[in-house]
Amino acid sequence: MTKRFMVSMIVLVASVAVMAGSVQAKTMKISHVRPQGTAIDKDLRWFSDTLKEASGGKMKTKIYPASALGDYTIVQERVGLGAVDMACQPPSSAADKKFQLVYFPYMVKDWVQAKKNYSAGAPLRKVVEDLYAKQDIHLLAVWPVYFGGIAFNTEVKEYGNPNASKGVKLRVPPMKTFQLLADTTGYLGTPIPFSDAFTAVQTGVVDGVIGSGAEGYYSSFRDVTKYYLPSNTHFEAWYLIISKKQFDKLSAEEQKQLQNVATQFEDRRWDVAEADQAANEKRLADYGAEILTISDEEIAATAQKIQSVVWPQILDDVGKEWGQTVLNGIVE
Repeated sequence: MTKRFMVSMIVLVASVAVMAGSVQAKTMKISHVRPQGTAIDKDLRWFSDTLKEASGGKMKTKIYPASALGDYTIVQERVGLGAVDMACQPPSSAADKKFQLVYFPYMVKDWVQAKKNYSAGAPLRKVVEDLYAKQDIHLLAVWPVYFGGIAFNTEVKEYGNPNASKGVKLRVPPMKTFQLLADTTGYLGTPIPFSDAFTAVQTGVVDGVIGSGAEGYYSSFRDVTKYYLPSNTHFEAWYLIISKKQFDKLSAEEQKQLQNVATQFEDRRWDVAEADQAANEKRLADYGAEILTISDEEIAATAQKIQSVVWPQILDDVGKEWGQTVLNGIVE
């Protein structure tokens, strides 16, 4: 073996080692739906920094805010395929209509009950985890967002009465749950993609938006929101997910580090989520929106009507037996 050959072999081995290290240190992409500087963006940057530190620099991530990698429905599909590594976003029912159950209106009534049902180990949490698993997606954590409400660009009469016809068009996400929620409570639900929703309100195609909460309306609709109704329409939670292909590539130790940081990410949010909802309602008010008053009795009457009229229709859509089993598992 010549000296030149030995040197060549050493260089080759060193190059392979460097390449292996660079593969291991791949920077994972994380998508989310809000602009830079919002609460979720800040929390994900904390997550990214903490994960890098906990893994000794082996696990690095890059945040892509404001749906830069695509609409959340597309991103969910891409996470399942391994084309996007991670995301923190709402679940999409486009790939599996059973995800509609996660958006059941008036399924939980307050923050205490929400935490009982969406925290690790809860039956509802396991349902979501299993639905994601069928799409080759691994669930890492829940990021509780808010209880939803309705944003209006016009004055609405009898907004607290679920039996009154309002004559008001509302943009609803293209999802049967929100369409029925709007229609059953006296509004005219109009399915419009999120990307077109602001313009639809601005140009008068619709008179408001349902399907989000104060945080979402302040972030994306504050310039066209004159009134906000905190009617607790649904509990919004986003999910920190990772491609199962990417997760399986990690060593057992790296998986443990990732899950540990994800759990901290979730726990930190539960500590501040309720206060953050109140803060965003105040931001809307400070920006000029009137926060409408609705009583507990009016919310309860709305919930009762939704549960009796809307729930059976959604159960038929997702599978009555399966859906009822999920609802029976809701912790009071």
